[in-house]
Amino acid sequence: MKAFVVDKYGKDGLRAAEVPEPELRDSDVLVRVSAASINPLDKMVRNGEFKQLLKYRKPFVLGHDMSGVVTRVGPAVPEFQVGDEIYARPRDLRIGTFAQYVAVDQADLALKPRSLSMQEAAAVPLVALAAWQILVERAKIRPGQKVLVHAGAGGLGSTVIQLAKHLGAYVATTATGADADRVRSLGANVVIDYTTDDFANILSGYDVVLDSLGGTNLEKSLTVLKPGGMAIGVAGPPDAGFAKQLGAPMLLGVVMNLISRKVRRQAKKLGVSYSFFFMRASGTQLAELATLYDAGHLYPVMDRTFPFDQTLEALAYVEQGRANGKVVITMDPT
Repeated sequence: MKAFVVDKYGKDGLRAAEVPEPELRDSDVLVRVSAASINPLDKMVRNGEFKQLLKYRKPFVLGHDMSGVVTRVGPAVPEFQVGDEIYARPRDLRIGTFAQYVAVDQADLALKPRSLSMQEAAAVPLVALAAWQILVERAKIRPGQKVLVHAGAGGLGSTVIQLAKHLGAYVATTATGADADRVRSLGANVVIDYTTDDFANILSGYDVVLDSLGGTNLEKSLTVLKPGGMAIGVAGPPDAGFAKQLGAPMLLGVVMNLISRKVRRQAKKLGVSYSFFFMRASGTQLAELATLYDAGHLYPVMDRTFPFDQTLEALAYVEQGRANGKVVITMDPT
């Protein structure tokens, strides 16, 4: 089958290749991929940024979420049948959605939202799971709480805004002036144009900040939180909780804590907290999220699609920061 594989770490490490169809385990579902989306995580894994934690055996197929049609099921799969339209974010070490076929553990997938096309559904799994796990599991957002979402026009930010609003939060976001109306339509109550204004001089008393930029932006984000507030970073620095989540040795957790020591100390001085977030696969949560998409509470924000044979161009487009919303590669020649 055709696929895009990483055969060496680095910017030039991804290439088109012919590879065998994936082998099916007892609890697996074989999916013919209809569409797959590009995520910043693809670049990070291709570049080897997590190679000490996620030990992929090269060459491996890249790609972290997709939609498709079930073509075969393992003997221990009771809930899915050939012909089912599904969407999924395969678990770490079993990724590989930039391919014609992918084998996915049944626990990692769900039936596709009926209201979404295959291309739209492919844009959903990773960002929707991340939004759910950040807001519902970790932050436990309650109605009336205040949430700041950085980069609200992007794939993750646009989903977090929608879900936070659905949960009853008061939402602020940073975006360009050109995207202001767009993020307001997603549910943002306050929009800060980061090209002209400093959010740290305008906002205060927030319960949760989702930071996707890191560095100085993260440090300033700590200052807009109220005492007891929580900053959650998806761009780093990582902490010991990340190493524990991936089952890494304890020593690596110590190293992660050293990396994040500065920002955690700053947070402690301000009476707030910082933690790094790395989403995990969950078919159960995708099934619940599908009901929110079908009810119209959430919808995918798309930038553009690329044909499958232009996967390298699609990844480069995302790396250049040109995307407003999700970029999807599609197997459909039309």
